[in-house]
Amino acid sequence: MSVRVLVADDQEIVRTGLTMILGAQPGITVVGEAADGHRAVELARSLRPDVCLFDIRMPGIDGIEATRRLTADGGTDCPAVVVITTFDLDEYVHAALKAGARGFLLKDAGPGMLAQAVHAAARGDALISPSVTARLLAAFARSGAAERPPAQPFEALTAREEGVLAAVARGRTNAEIAAELHISLSTVKTHVARLMDKLGARNRVEVAMWAYETDRAGG
Repeated sequence: MSVRVLVADDQEIVRTGLTMILGAQPGITVVGEAADGHRAVELARSLRPDVCLFDIRMPGIDGIEATRRLTADGGTDCPAVVVITTFDLDEYVHAALKAGARGFLLKDAGPGMLAQAVHAAARGDALISPSVTARLLAAFARSGAAERPPAQPFEALTAREEGVLAAVARGRTNAEIAAELHISLSTVKTHVARLMDKLGARNRVEVAMWAYETDRAGG
């Protein structure tokens, strides 16, 4: 089944380019476009896409607030949101992830990475560019450490969960974690689900952020 995508960006040339790139990828169908945050939320609720690709800076409400409004209820029919931004707006990316986005891309990502991010979000994974994951999340963990202590897990993590946690923090997909740790894909999914339960995280991005906040990302 084709992944249904909504694209929102206030720059027409960027929006058109993203739509053309995604439309040319197998298994992806662009079902709508929006030029501002209000329209993006409206279309997301009416069209019910599988994945929303949101720019951060948009008129009306920005991509962060649009993400927050769509993910607030946490329902199973809530679309997955991937934010896309430029390298010099890291602080906005962090805010978007906190708002419930499932991943992010830089605007210079190629067609292959863009398609991977959409498919990953649709299946419940998250694609965070490995080249910037560690630097971004570690930097924000340091900057936010004084604001509030990291939440404690509801239940202690097992040694295997610690290993999966570190791999998630490095931006690994479930398949990559399975190969790296020599366990089955279903076992990885079980561990990731358990991590989310224990940490009170909405998605694997928040799991990764917690790993950096607690210095558990290097395992």
